[in-house]
Amino acid sequence: MKKINEWKHIFKLDPAKEISDEDLDLICESGTDAVIVGGTDNVTLDGVLDLLSRIRRSHTVPCILEISDEEALTPGFDFYFIPLVLNSKEKKYMMDLQHKAIKEYIDMMEYSEIFFEGYCILNEDAKAFKHSNSYLPDANDVKAYAYMAEHVFHLPIFYVEYSGTYGDPQLVSEVKEELDNTLLFYGGGIENSVQAKEMKEHADVIIVGNSIYTDLKNALKTVKAVN
Repeated sequence: MKKINEWKHIFKLDPAKEISDEDLDLICESGTDAVIVGGTDNVTLDGVLDLLSRIRRSHTVPCILEISDEEALTPGFDFYFIPLVLNSKEKKYMMDLQHKAIKEYIDMMEYSEIFFEGYCILNEDAKAFKHSNSYLPDANDVKAYAYMAEHVFHLPIFYVEYSGTYGDPQLVSEVKEELDNTLLFYGGGIENSVQAKEMKEHADVIIVGNSIYTDLKNALKTVKAVN
């Protein structure tokens, strides 16, 4: 298994959305470095367990649970990603939810499997933006958050999230300049190989999600585009 700092591409699967076994096989066998299971709305334990069991049935691709709802937390994943929404207006989404979960599960946590992500959500229309009561930062704000992610909080991941909309490659490039050790993840609106290549020029890892459900053929091509 590759180490996380060797990854280039991740597919993100939403447990609240339907995907056929055939399409799931194509995702898991595509050569992607990992799959994330996570979403914003209607993420249930049953949905997470169903997707996990189908992935594990015949695939060895590394599997990550991105924790958005404590009730959907379950063992069986290779890694657990915990978002800290840095541009939220509420401390709840930066610290309080995480504190509550750690207090309850601290005795069961294996820290080699857990990665905290400094999230910056940049699409005002996204469900995650609204759910986390975020504000839209300007470029200088985003770069400052990236600096804080590495030099203040020492987070392993800084995640620029446009959530369904293709973002600004120039901003992603400027953000990357602020980071030396923290990995830069980019997610949002990648629908084809051209966009995948463009964002991978700046980000360490690109995440492809929505296009799995709208245009799987081109989504699959994004893997070879960055390898």
